[in-house]
Amino acid sequence: MKHNGMHLMIIIIFWMTSINGGYARQAEDGAVPTMDQVVVSVTQTETTSTKIGGNSVTVITTKEIEEKNAHTLVELLKNVPGVFVTSTGGMGTSSSVFIRGADSKNTLVMLDGIILNDPSSANRSADLSDINLDQVERIEVVRGAMSVMYGSNATAGVINIITKKGSRDPEITASVEGGSFGTWKTGGHASGATDRLTYAVSGSFLSRDGFSIADKDNPRIPRGGNTDEKDGYENLTLSGNLGIAFHDDFTVSSSLRYVDAQVDLDDYEGGYTGDNIISTWVPDPVTGAWVNTLVPNPDGSTYKRSESERLMGQIGINNRFARGRVESILSYKFTRNDLQAYDNDNLPWYDYQGETDEFSWQGNIDFENNVLSFGTGYFNEAMESLSSEVSDIDTHTLSYWLQDQLFVGENLVLIAGARLDDHQSFGRKTTFRIAPAYEISSTHTRFKASFGTGFRSPSLYELFSVYGNPDLAPEKSRGWDLGVEQGFLDDRLKLGVTYWEMDFENRIGYDMLISRYNQLEGDTETRGAEVTASWTPIKDLFVNLNYTYTHTRDPEGNRLVRRPRNQVGLTASYRFLEKWQVAMDAQWVGERAASPYAKDKDGLLVNTLDDYTVVNLSGSCDISDRFQIFARVDNLFDEYYEDAFSYSTPGLSGYIGLKWRLL
Repeated sequence: MKHNGMHLMIIIIFWMTSINGGYARQAEDGAVPTMDQVVVSVTQTETTSTKIGGNSVTVITTKEIEEKNAHTLVELLKNVPGVFVTSTGGMGTSSSVFIRGADSKNTLVMLDGIILNDPSSANRSADLSDINLDQVERIEVVRGAMSVMYGSNATAGVINIITKKGSRDPEITASVEGGSFGTWKTGGHASGATDRLTYAVSGSFLSRDGFSIADKDNPRIPRGGNTDEKDGYENLTLSGNLGIAFHDDFTVSSSLRYVDAQVDLDDYEGGYTGDNIISTWVPDPVTGAWVNTLVPNPDGSTYKRSESERLMGQIGINNRFARGRVESILSYKFTRNDLQAYDNDNLPWYDYQGETDEFSWQGNIDFENNVLSFGTGYFNEAMESLSSEVSDIDTHTLSYWLQDQLFVGENLVLIAGARLDDHQSFGRKTTFRIAPAYEISSTHTRFKASFGTGFRSPSLYELFSVYGNPDLAPEKSRGWDLGVEQGFLDDRLKLGVTYWEMDFENRIGYDMLISRYNQLEGDTETRGAEVTASWTPIKDLFVNLNYTYTHTRDPEGNRLVRRPRNQVGLTASYRFLEKWQVAMDAQWVGERAASPYAKDKDGLLVNTLDDYTVVNLSGSCDISDRFQIFARVDNLFDEYYEDAFSYSTPGLSGYIGLKWRLL
């Protein structure tokens, strides 16, 4: 894939020292922020955050996204309580998200309700690395088993990315940004609405020279020219939304998103990574016998890369009856993923093609004091991979669900539901969830709880690839949480604590002894607590602090890899002189267990990864009604750390850009 985005630049970048962003700022009228936001991921209905029952939800709003000026979804998720994100290198490299200590395969990722978990990936997880924030309105993160509404893979939580729709005020904007590691990004957005039509389209191109994925600062791996190559990244994203209201009670909406990306990669052999690593025969220094060993090859070719194309879309038909109390939603959603990878000699390395098609219908009846929902769906997934000896195979699931949202006065909310999934290969699986919440209005105290079950069917790769096992059974999970939230000083200060537990049965993992996937005997457990505090001491200053404790244990009693036991997130934002916004976010991550395959250059196991603290600054200035200049400084103190052993992370870096409104 080759693109040239430089011709799109038509302005000069200005340098500035102020910086943009921050999580959660107050409304433009200066009022204290409230939690009364629209949330759809919990119930698949438009529900305000005060009526989501005992579910644990974090909403990253439009303002937070714009103020942060982040490039990708990964950057925004790092300060969400109960969530930990890792990457194996720089921008565009493989990323994993762990919600409440569970595997990344236990998180369902969606865009406008379109499931992004790739059926052709090894464990049907979703790779977040190519998801940029173009046209994103908000991001909803639900923690806890949500199979009752979404079926397989939603066993630990759901991330739903919701894109912008057009509004009455037409808008055309353009932006350009540049900075460290040879990063350039250009983009544009247009949106608007008439009496019956809404539209929003956007496009962007990002190019980055990058840095070596192999960590040049790690003394425990071979360096000497084998960690010098810059591993670049390119991303072209086009997206759009279109809605037509044929009359007030009959609307059709659709969205489409296309992503074309390429990222350079490094070798991984012997437990560590490097630009080029080869296998060769050398004499043993003790016995003199010739043995096969891995050695760095800094003079070798370094063409290794992956190229991907992703297309996803949906169309929905919404009908309302009985003065809006009865709603019918019929939808079709699809994804098409094509991944091709090449080795250092520029020869085909591996390939994966995955497809999903989903048809669903949901009916909602509003009885004033409760909302009853019921629905059915058909989900088909398919994959093909010549490199993994998987021909064109597919499987489907029929689903039926029932949910009730009960509101007793102004204080008690109870959400309960059940689901039946009939899988083509594994038969019928039943899941349920109940999530009550009760608020004492006089003391601003809110109690919440939830209990739910989930399941995850084996991926097509786990079943049918060269490493597959057709005898695998679905994974099962059950989990509960209990929490309390307390407001002080007219809710200018809010404190919350939630304790949770999740157990996973029949967890699937790769068995080195038999060189294929197998069921792990015994339960895998995760336990922990999420503590949050938000404070608005004065009108334009907002501070948010969260702490997450996570304890994990596999059936053999070992910690799950790359999951910190302790992590702390701190964000603060301040708006002043009407036009200026500055913000800071910091994250402290405790030590983690390294991968069992991680070894140093002497063949010694790497047991743990060190703790680290990263501080980022950001800010913006509205030069005029049409122009805004923004900048960001990442890793302010140039902290050295690794998310995964031998893989680099960015040090001190800065970015600056200009956004202008043409209409």
